[in-house]
Amino acid sequence: MKQIIVTKNKTPANYKEALIMANKISDEKMDDPMLISWYDKIRDFESPQHTSECHQGSATPGYVDHAINHQAVLKIDFDDGNFVFFYADII
Repeated sequence: MKQIIVTKNKTPANYKEALIMANKISDEKMDDPMLISWYDKIRDFESPQHTSECHQGSATPGYVDHAINHQAVLKIDFDDGNFVFFYADII
C-alpha cells in the first residue's frame, strides 16, 4: 500500500479540512479513488463506526483492517495519525 505522510506544517485544523485535502491528494495520485475508511484522532471518530471495538487488544485498529480487506491502495496520514484516510481505486 502506498503511503503519503503530511507533516505538521501542512496539518489541517479539523476533519472537514483534512478530508478536502485528502480527496485532493487521492485525485492526483489515483485514477478513480474511493474513500474506504478514515480515522479522526482528535475527536476519536472512525469510519466505519465501531470497527475498532472488534479489535480490542489488537495491534491493528478496525478502520485499518477494514481498509486492507477492502482493497485500499493509498493511505494518507496527517501529522502522525491525527487524521488518516484509506482509498481504493474503483477502476
